[in-house]
Amino acid sequence: MVNNKEVILTYEGLIKLERELEEYKSIKRKEVSERIKQALAFGDISENSEYDEAKNEQAFIEGRIATIENMLKKARVIDEDDITTDKVSIGSKVTVRDLEDNEEVEYTIVGSAEADPIELKISNESPVGRAIIGKKTGDVLEITVPDGVLKYEILNISK
Repeated sequence: MVNNKEVILTYEGLIKLERELEEYKSIKRKEVSERIKQALAFGDISENSEYDEAKNEQAFIEGRIATIENMLKKARVIDEDDITTDKVSIGSKVTVRDLEDNEEVEYTIVGSAEADPIELKISNESPVGRAIIGKKTGDVLEITVPDGVLKYEILNISK
């Protein structure tokens, strides 16, 4: 099945994907090719775990290259000039206060291809991302997530 869905990226996300693609094509491909050659030098490949591992890694690398190339073909890069601070959009940095524990968190709203919860980059398609898009400073939200309901107040929107 072919996925024709548009891939929304920030400029930073585009650069990151392009670098990853270049690394896979120029470095990782060569490394795994060399590992396959070394494994073949051991002889019988029917019981050669090094060969099997290298071939599996090669398949992963080629799959990742194809995925990234497909994403880049379908990419729509968000122009930073289009990001406003009056309402939340993709590319916005949003400071929210959790009304349950009074903690503040700053999220960056990104497309799903860039989402990285560890870096507090949340997808516009996630429950929190969907709920925050289009909201303004001062808005209070109740967001249903798998763990229950979050109550957030939007404190600040920036680029």
